[in-house]
Amino acid sequence: MTAPQSTTLLVWYDRHHRELPWRISPDAAKRGVKPDPYYIWMSEVMLQQTTVAAVKAYFAKFISRWPTVKDLAEAPNEDVMAAWAGLGYYARARNLKKCAEAVASQHGGVFPDSEEGLRALPGIGDYTSAAVAAIAFNRPSAVMDGNVERVISRLFAIEAPLPGSKPQMKAKVAELTPTDRPGDFAQAMMDLGATICTPKRPACALCPFNDACVALATDEPERFPVKAAKKAKPVRLGAAFIAVDREGRLLLRKRVESGLLGGMTEVPTTDWTSRQDGETGVDAAPFPADWQPAGAISHVFTHFELRLSIFRVGPIDSPPGDHGFWVPVTELDGEALPTVMKKAIAAAIPTAFPTLKG
Repeated sequence: MTAPQSTTLLVWYDRHHRELPWRISPDAAKRGVKPDPYYIWMSEVMLQQTTVAAVKAYFAKFISRWPTVKDLAEAPNEDVMAAWAGLGYYARARNLKKCAEAVASQHGGVFPDSEEGLRALPGIGDYTSAAVAAIAFNRPSAVMDGNVERVISRLFAIEAPLPGSKPQMKAKVAELTPTDRPGDFAQAMMDLGATICTPKRPACALCPFNDACVALATDEPERFPVKAAKKAKPVRLGAAFIAVDREGRLLLRKRVESGLLGGMTEVPTTDWTSRQDGETGVDAAPFPADWQPAGAISHVFTHFELRLSIFRVGPIDSPPGDHGFWVPVTELDGEALPTVMKKAIAAAIPTAFPTLKG
């Protein structure tokens, strides 16, 4: 692909760009409107391994509650985790808070404007630093997400499988990124992959690169990107315990800050991890009671599948001892409950989260 073809992509983007709440449109940019680095950073963190459709509501909620990075830095951790609940990959939420605190305390609430400066912040890696540098500060950074990988792999018919081919793909993106409007170029590549160069049945006839695409010339664009064979995910087992007292309150507790689902709220469960099973029987309940089986749920994490046996008891008098804290079932939406815990609750109390299935 040549520089004129990069220009062709930008012309396409000017006409067909997606309207996104964190994005400055090409027309607004031409009038001198600048992107808000806080908006760009937050959206990029949220979008990692999550769809645009899912992120929009969360982005709006966060910006409404914490309009600036300093506001987010000063927010209680529990509030941030609760607002993030359901978006998944909870280490991102912890890093979001840590990064906001670093920007507020070390940089006066102003984001660094280079890849190097951004990468030095907590939770910001190569992709996010490149995306924020390009989109927020118009730096000629090579930005490559899953959509861009798909476009590049087809454009050049890259036969080497992912993830090993990522450096080769990024080098191609770097070659193509123009010094003029690199942020718009990055967003144009993302939009092209999301709307035209889709995984299945790409709309090649509408693609601004259709005269240069090697995969299209060989009539096999869907074969790219080539991916290494996936390993089967291990299955881990455990149990979860749903206790409701006579006041209609559910027993919850907080997970430790580090590790999987760190800092989130949970119902009592056994000691399962991504590497080992937990106990699966009623003998592992947090206190003696007339626990009854309430089905089972499964939940797929990035590296493993979790299957939990569910037990329920109640209504009961609150048992003695420190077992956690009690929250009205009608107020669970205000808690930092990850989806797997909502599934466990819904298995025993279907009215709590009626749209969830195990």
